[in-house]
Amino acid sequence: MNTHPIIPAFRAPHVPVSVVIPCYRCADTIARAVKSIAMQSQLPEAVILIDDLSGDDTLDQLYLLQTQYPPGWIQVIAKPQNDGPGATRNAGWDAATTTYIAFLDADDSWHPRKIELQYRLMTDNPQLALSGHRGGHMETSGQPADEPALSSQSDGHARAVSKTRLLLFNEFITRSVMLRRDLPQRFEPKKKYCEDYLLWMQIVFAGNKASVLEVPLAFAYKPDFGAGGLSQQVWRMEQGELDSYRRIFREQHIGVFTAVPIYLFSLAKFARRYLRSRLRRWNKKPVGPHQPVRS
Repeated sequence: MNTHPIIPAFRAPHVPVSVVIPCYRCADTIARAVKSIAMQSQLPEAVILIDDLSGDDTLDQLYLLQTQYPPGWIQVIAKPQNDGPGATRNAGWDAATTTYIAFLDADDSWHPRKIELQYRLMTDNPQLALSGHRGGHMETSGQPADEPALSSQSDGHARAVSKTRLLLFNEFITRSVMLRRDLPQRFEPKKKYCEDYLLWMQIVFAGNKASVLEVPLAFAYKPDFGAGGLSQQVWRMEQGELDSYRRIFREQHIGVFTAVPIYLFSLAKFARRYLRSRLRRWNKKPVGPHQPVRS
């Protein structure tokens, strides 16, 4: 297993944030994710790692990481059954005791100023229940220290997210989210696709305020669904999005005159992604001896 050097000292100020990371067969990436947390300019009070019954050496790696950082900073939860990311995040959420919770995936990382900027946004605007920020992608060999510097002009600009905007577009990538721990909503535990999008809509439609920082503070090391072309997972994501709209309608957050257009708009977005994917595949086809070159 790959391990990172121990961070020598936690000299940065601690803030009342718990980081929740669902872990499933992530032994090769979890150390990088935790290191990006330990490198924060403001440190969270706790990191909660929840093993979703990986069945490999992931749990051993989590316990090893626990020994490499100050006692009590990393909490490991070993679940007795595999339930998926929604239920696993809920388990970490329920175990947290801090004012705020931030979510990170085990194969992603954060910019060193992520908690500093987002915690400041939340505390400067106490009416906020949910916040997020932009994301980016890193090379597989990249490390948290490689993430780009932020300009002083861009690091504090936030934009409010309205109900209408959130219906049209999921503004919150899960690795970017910080929210108030005392919110009554939770991830739908049995929902496998777009369970995060459903939760963000339920929070906002319950009357809570939400904002997005217009700066990239979280990084993925692999393409998001659909980045390389159409896949079965992309269609399942679309089905998950449509199911989220149906649930919002059944909960009477929106009426039929909103539900029908937004349902059709979602299908239109999916059709556009499908056509663009097919065009990319067509343009990448190898040119044979009797096949004209496409300009």
